Amino acid sequence: MSDRETRFDVNGMKCDGCTARATAAIRSVAGVTDVKVDLSGKSAVVKGDADPGAVIQALKQVGYPASVNRR
Repeated sequence: MSDRETRFDVNGMKCDGCTARATAAIRSVAGVTDVKVDLSGKSAVVKGDADPGAVIQALKQVGYPASVNRR
């Protein structure tokens, strides 16, 4: 189990329902051990060994374009 954190910029979220859908999509990705989605910050912090590309794809499939936050 890894404590690695990857931060993502997540676009298109407008409500708590969006946050719940984004969280569920991220949790479905293999290797995710924890996730925190921030509606106001339009971001997500993902812990674990998940492939960042798989997280981005999962978010895209539910309508939220995302990218790794390199800051």
